[in-house]
Amino acid sequence: MKMLAASIAASLVAVTGYSADPDFGPNVILFRPGQEGMQEQINAVFQKQERAQFGSGRYALLFKPGRYEVDVPVGFFTHVAGLGNLPAEVTIAGRVWTDAAWMNRNATCNFWRTVENIAVEPPGGVNVWAVSQAAPLRRAHIRADLHLSSGGWSSGGFMADCEIDGVVKAGSQQQWFSRNSRWKEWQGVNWNMVFVGCGNPPDGQWPRRAVTRIDKTPIAREKPYLMLRNERWFVKVPPLRREPSSGLTWDRGGAPGQEIPVDRFHIAQPGSDTAATLNAALRAGKHLLMTPGIYPLDEAIVVPNPNTVVFGLGLPSLVPATGKTALWIEAGEGVVVCGLVVDASAVETHAMVEIGIPGRKAGRAENPICVSDLVCRVGGYGPGKARRMVVIHDDHVIGDNLWLWRADHGANVGWTENTCDTGLQVEGGDVTIYGLFVEHAQAYQTVWNGERGRVYFYQSEMPYDPPSPESWRSPTGDGYASYKVGDRVTHHEAWGLGVYHVFKRAPVLAWTAIETPAGPGIRMHHMLTFRLGGGRPGSGIRHVINDAGGEAISSQKATVTAWPGD
Repeated sequence: MKMLAASIAASLVAVTGYSADPDFGPNVILFRPGQEGMQEQINAVFQKQERAQFGSGRYALLFKPGRYEVDVPVGFFTHVAGLGNLPAEVTIAGRVWTDAAWMNRNATCNFWRTVENIAVEPPGGVNVWAVSQAAPLRRAHIRADLHLSSGGWSSGGFMADCEIDGVVKAGSQQQWFSRNSRWKEWQGVNWNMVFVGCGNPPDGQWPRRAVTRIDKTPIAREKPYLMLRNERWFVKVPPLRREPSSGLTWDRGGAPGQEIPVDRFHIAQPGSDTAATLNAALRAGKHLLMTPGIYPLDEAIVVPNPNTVVFGLGLPSLVPATGKTALWIEAGEGVVVCGLVVDASAVETHAMVEIGIPGRKAGRAENPICVSDLVCRVGGYGPGKARRMVVIHDDHVIGDNLWLWRADHGANVGWTENTCDTGLQVEGGDVTIYGLFVEHAQAYQTVWNGERGRVYFYQSEMPYDPPSPESWRSPTGDGYASYKVGDRVTHHEAWGLGVYHVFKRAPVLAWTAIETPAGPGIRMHHMLTFRLGGGRPGSGIRHVINDAGGEAISSQKATVTAWPGD
């Protein structure tokens, strides 16, 4: 890793001109207005990262306040961010884009990248953001049209706190989640699109047009971001919005929130920091800023203190190398975690991320734990095994863009190779998640045992590779539901749930996509199942929810508008 960093440093010479800049390591490239050689550095990173779907490179391209005439292509594991207090303080007079040319314009594998806190003025009036999961667009002002595909398919994206001056064209985008954003017009709807707290969402009656509109976001906290003020560095933590909200946080010329000086953070460096050094810093009351790279861990990173911020810069990867949990949020309230990738190792772990302690009652509505832009991966990049990816024990947790993925392609992929039972397990009460993506786990994708849970947008593919019907049977019969609400739960609600299948190895069947108990407190809205191409004849999903809804076996799609009652 050190040799790789040295090579990158040699080939990407970043001259900041500011002696006060923190040492974020060689894979964080800082730019200032008027700096020479910017385009060459940006192009060099993209050349390394455009096709590096399972590569080890991790980068952050950070722009100090000012105006830039550059073109910014965004490849895998690349984090592009402005360092202003408001998006307009960093303006790119050019494109900030990704188009999947590496995959013949098919963006269904355009994962693991992010753009935030920036204004974009593309020549020609169009910016392309053709992505799928784990590629959030946050706190951006696109002064143009925005296209979410570039010719081929794209499948699953996330936008929050964004202003689009022009038209958003979904194109071939199969599903999308937008929260607290607005645009001039939204054109195009395919399988499942959910809009929460957004201005001017598209019209249409579900399921004829698969649009779910929710006027207000009930509770939210925007993701923290890096900022510069008078050459001092801060992590800005936006406030919790406990009252229902719509629209942006920054459009009235202000940006509320807590500005935490970077010197109150332990700045972690791959190759230098271990679980021991990270935990010592956290116990001493430091926040944690993880710089780009891969961090093998022999113990869990344990967050013991309330109101701690764990900030991922450049999509850093945590690897539980010995099978211990990678990240354990032990503090019962106020912790903010964002921008992390957690990769399972060859040694099986019982849970990759845990929030809270089993059996302990903790969590407060006034000061919830918030998790933004969290990715968990099992396989694809190499060997990986886990029983569960994320377990939430505490009450009052807010999730905002979670992708929990057992790999369906790449290295070390197979029914007995990259093993994982469940993506998400929720035991705590009053947990709310916006943009939940859970795919290919080998039993239930999501198990929700906590009361009063809420999910706004759910995208899930069942596993492609059960080798036989006998190998994939749940306690209730054929196959496993993707979304399982616990039998004792009395209150749960979800909006915009899409469950997809392509059983490639055997003609397996799932009785239902969504399994819930009955009762007046269980309400589900806008659900669908979809048969993707390439599956075995006779395989599929019999029902959408419990025993309601049609089959996606010989039919391509089935829908249920509301449960109970359609």
